[in-house]
Amino acid sequence: MKKYLLLFAFSALALSSCEDDDIQNYELDMLKGEWKATKSEVVSGKDLKTVISTDTPTGCSAKSTTEFRIDYYAAYTAVTGVGATCTSSKTEGKYSYDAEEKLLTIQYDNDLPSVYKVLILSSTEMKLMTMVGNIDQNGDKVIDFTQISYVR
Repeated sequence: MKKYLLLFAFSALALSSCEDDDIQNYELDMLKGEWKATKSEVVSGKDLKTVISTDTPTGCSAKSTTEFRIDYYAAYTAVTGVGATCTSSKTEGKYSYDAEEKLLTIQYDNDLPSVYKVLILSSTEMKLMTMVGNIDQNGDKVIDFTQISYVR
């Protein structure tokens, strides 16, 4: 009987320790691929809902992409230009993801790390909130946050 109880205890421990890894792997799998930003909103730090300003990419900049791979590779392809004359430049780096805290940290080569809170992550939609470099933008003495929406 003691053997069965001990076996049960080890099995429960093994299953519970894999749960976080399963969530991490599932969310990394959803994260992988190319994403295009559809809008950037500055929201009030008081409620994280009241929109202070919105910016929607247009023209060449609407073609910019952010790419993630499951080997923790990240790349940002910036597309700039006017009219039909668009040029692109690619910046590469690495990222890390904490599934428990929902924190995505991206560090492009020769740049400081950027930290984001993952608000939405599905197979077709992602919404990130900047966690560093935020300032009070509406004068209420509460730091406001930028939320960036992406689609595949």
